Amino acid sequence: MANGTKEKWDPALTRLLTSLQQATNLPSTEEELGFLSNLLQSKELHALVNVHNTIISNGSSDRFFPLLSTSLDILTEILEEIAQRPYMSPDCKELFYLLQKPHIQGVLYSHDSVAQKDYYPHLPEIPREVEDDEETIKIVQLVKSSEPLGATIKTDESTGKIVIARVMHGGAADRSGLIHPGDEVVEVNNISVEGKTPNDVLQILQNSEGTITFKLIPADSKSGIRESKVRVRAHFNYDSSTDPYIPCKEAGLDFVKGDVLHIVSQDDAYWWQARKEGDRNMRAGLIPSRALQERRIIHVRTQAVKNGEDAENDDFDREEIATYEEVAKLYPRPGMYRPIVLIGAPGIGRNELKRRLIDTNVNKYRTPTPFTTRTMRPGEEDGKEYFFVSREVMEKDIEEGKFIEFGEYKGNLYGTSTESVKAIINAGKVCILNPHYQALKMLRTPQLKPYIIYIKPPNLETLKETRSAFRARSTFDINNSRGFTDDEFNDIIKSAARIEFLYDHFFDETIVNADLAVAFSQLVSAANRLESEPLWVPASWVQ
Repeated sequence: MANGTKEKWDPALTRLLTSLQQATNLPSTEEELGFLSNLLQSKELHALVNVHNTIISNGSSDRFFPLLSTSLDILTEILEEIAQRPYMSPDCKELFYLLQKPHIQGVLYSHDSVAQKDYYPHLPEIPREVEDDEETIKIVQLVKSSEPLGATIKTDESTGKIVIARVMHGGAADRSGLIHPGDEVVEVNNISVEGKTPNDVLQILQNSEGTITFKLIPADSKSGIRESKVRVRAHFNYDSSTDPYIPCKEAGLDFVKGDVLHIVSQDDAYWWQARKEGDRNMRAGLIPSRALQERRIIHVRTQAVKNGEDAENDDFDREEIATYEEVAKLYPRPGMYRPIVLIGAPGIGRNELKRRLIDTNVNKYRTPTPFTTRTMRPGEEDGKEYFFVSREVMEKDIEEGKFIEFGEYKGNLYGTSTESVKAIINAGKVCILNPHYQALKMLRTPQLKPYIIYIKPPNLETLKETRSAFRARSTFDINNSRGFTDDEFNDIIKSAARIEFLYDHFFDETIVNADLAVAFSQLVSAANRLESEPLWVPASWVQ
């Protein structure tokens, strides 16, 4: 083969081929050597190695980063949505058949594998015969930079040795492919770690410059575990710098309530590895696991109740303790709209916001007709103002769980049925609800898929000022003939705080109703976004 062609070959493969040709006394047949020689000279192998090297060299570049790692899942969702359409246009049919081509799916599979960094080779261990008292040692060299090494260490409780506790996905140690959890650390930069603590070893690393050399005894087994595709929404704020129990503060991942996190490893019972969804930094960070965070929340709330600081919310143990919720993207479907649910304290203005939104398009936005056991009045029509039913029928339906909310007023039952909400959805309309907050558990189901907006009051002073300026009438007064009293304003603030305490992990969005016009504008924007953008929902809703 011409030298000009050989110059384009990967240098590592070229050296390997040269070594093979120069080697003597190999325990192999001529046929096996010939096969290996031909393989090392094949254009296909060199092309694959070049692709691999390009991916590795560009893995940390800002110019090349994946926008998502689940394109094949999205393809499947698109196919399912198209298949459910009663009629397909020619363009729709062409797309439907094109997305089923194995070549298209193969490209997307490769894309996802690269995005998840699943391209590293997973080779079986080479068996080695060693003397009983001989231990295998591996030397690993990493170049120190501003990027953390991406590994944590600990003292093995049974042996007292310093071992690798975890390797952060996407970090320098992980990319090397040579450091694994359980590896015993013998030396760092020719300094023995025997008898030293993890903090001593960290001090050695901090004082090191340039190349850091580790001498390791490999663990018995290596965790070549592919990173998971689990995404969760966080329901609390986390600052690793203030966490006294995190194994390595430099490895911590900070986040705020509402952030969507990609959980890449749950191997550790107390510390998960995660990345923020959409973050270009492919290196994972440590976050408290669900079990650890639940224990912390229970401890804090129990202490607060004991100290009398949280007596009004002492029923927390009867509610779900919100830490993380597994989520997935839900894509809008034409003609199948998600209900919009307005939650908030009585008197905060939900009825007015609902009325204004419906008035923008009465053919599009609908609210379900309630049921009642009271007697029909002159001029009323069954199914218009109310559905009028007997008390026996309504009590039976309530017992069977057919109502998302119900209550009694002046001896008569009132309520909203689940079927009336589904009827609006099935008719291709947008259902608008403003139920009592206790109805959230009945509403938040995979069948209804509601978008829950919390209407929050401003601070007490602003609440008083704005309601007085607009001469708002008290909703606590049946005739709406007077303004709000100070006690009613305080009740709104207190009720809102309780709703947030119990149910804020259910909220998809929060709108502060300080200025009604501004709040309504935000509501309209939310309604439009709901119809046009894929949004995160509980993972069970898209399965």
